[in-house]
Amino acid sequence: MANHASAEKRNRQRITRTERNRAGKSAFRTELKKARVAIASKPADAAGLVKEAISTADKAASKGFIPKKRAARVKARLARALHKATQAAAAS
Repeated sequence: MANHASAEKRNRQRITRTERNRAGKSAFRTELKKARVAIASKPADAAGLVKEAISTADKAASKGFIPKKRAARVKARLARALHKATQAAAAS
């Protein structure tokens, strides 16, 4: 329980920030999941969703929802998975 006005304000700020971060992380994970499912099911049509997921990762990193290196790692893995899937689809 906050005993000072400044502590009450910091608590309100913490709640607002937590909700914003949670929403941003959730949106990032949703886009990531959509892209991964698209790569697994239809690699030929997945390029657009991968592009959206990469954009969302950049936005999440710039706003501090996720670390910048995590965004870079996710983007690299998505690009690699898309490349592998398209190569496998073209070979068969």
